[in-house]
Amino acid sequence: MDWRGFAVTFGTVFLAELGDKTQIATLLFATKSHRPFSVFLGSGLALITSSALAVLIGAVLGKALPTAVISRVAGGLFVVLGVLLILGKF
Repeated sequence: MDWRGFAVTFGTVFLAELGDKTQIATLLFATKSHRPFSVFLGSGLALITSSALAVLIGAVLGKALPTAVISRVAGGLFVVLGVLLILGKF
């Protein structure tokens, strides 16, 4: 196991998820639910599933394209999504 990679990934994702829309939505679900453990399991499974999908796609793309290209495309997507959010398109 690559503990350094694990720690960097955990720290980055943990900090990125703090206060994001997903966490706020989960908080709201938990306030309305009488079964917070079900909300925890549902949100946890959703995060695991989306992370697994990202890892699978990343592994395939990592074999097909140079890392620099993937980084530029990802950065461009972040910029486009940020602009769309600012403009209220999401």
